[in-house]
Amino acid sequence: MGEKAISGNLKKLTIETGRSETLVVCFGEMLIDFVPTVGGVSLAEAPAFKKAPGGAPANVAVGVSRLGGSSAFVGKVGDDEFGKMLAEILKLNNVDNSGMRFDHKARTALAFVTLRADGEREFLFFRHPSADMLLTESELDKNLIQKAKIFHYGSISLIKEPCRSTHLAAMKIAKAAGSLLSYDPNLRLPLWPSEEAARKEIMSIWDLADVIKISEDEITFLTGGDDPYSDEVVLQKLFHPNLKLLVVSEGPNGCRYYTKEFKGRVGGVKVKAVDTTGAGDAFVSGLLNSLASDLTLLTDEKKLREALLFANACGAITVTERGAIPAMPTMDAVQELLKSSRS
Repeated sequence: MGEKAISGNLKKLTIETGRSETLVVCFGEMLIDFVPTVGGVSLAEAPAFKKAPGGAPANVAVGVSRLGGSSAFVGKVGDDEFGKMLAEILKLNNVDNSGMRFDHKARTALAFVTLRADGEREFLFFRHPSADMLLTESELDKNLIQKAKIFHYGSISLIKEPCRSTHLAAMKIAKAAGSLLSYDPNLRLPLWPSEEAARKEIMSIWDLADVIKISEDEITFLTGGDDPYSDEVVLQKLFHPNLKLLVVSEGPNGCRYYTKEFKGRVGGVKVKAVDTTGAGDAFVSGLLNSLASDLTLLTDEKKLREALLFANACGAITVTERGAIPAMPTMDAVQELLKSSRS
């Protein structure tokens, strides 16, 4: 059999079985963000809104796929026009949406998000309850989760039952199958019943993750007000024995990284920011895409630094456009930005 035929058969086999050596499965919420048609206003002042697909885990799944990686999304939306639209958006972005479920009684979650003149985001959520909160363990696509090289999740799915138990069950399935567990808490305080509840639940699964990405604000919140720039605070309060990598994202300033063997900082890539929505998710997708194809990054500092610079560039490109999913970069765009920033 010729080389082309073998390659074609292998490709066909991959498509038929859905098996991938680099699959990133993202678990959690997918929703519709309503963004004001003009920038720099509060939600109350916004004259009109434009709908945009959102939800951190779904953003990461699209981000990985845009970079040429293999990704899938597991979660629940309403059996409504918005839910169908979201499933279609994943499909159009080459994300495996076979793990999505549709709820006949609850609606797809909505979030109104604005970027105020001071650059901060303001959120208003409609989830009473929304479909994503109602995913049950029996609805999980276990086979899909077991295929994950990396299983990625946030903390919003921990807020309410039954989704909380489903989230824990999915992590257990992935861990048992040998997946690398990736956690971005993605703190959204308005969604939690209290600050204490948020802190307790976010930390309840902390020690199970292999890779954690956290922001400076989240360090302050989770440590009860400690200095987010202190290596000592991070290493003593947030690094745990099972952790292979902890990354602190610092927006335009880049990121810090911590492993058992080494720690350091990688500078950001300078761009003109328009909207920071999705920047953290683009950063995560850049990092996970690199990790999915080469797990030795976790023990090789030089390779890790290259991967984090790449992730920083992914985040940078995303802030130059409005919205999260529409702004997720391609591999060519990231390489082009890195090339121009070096020259």
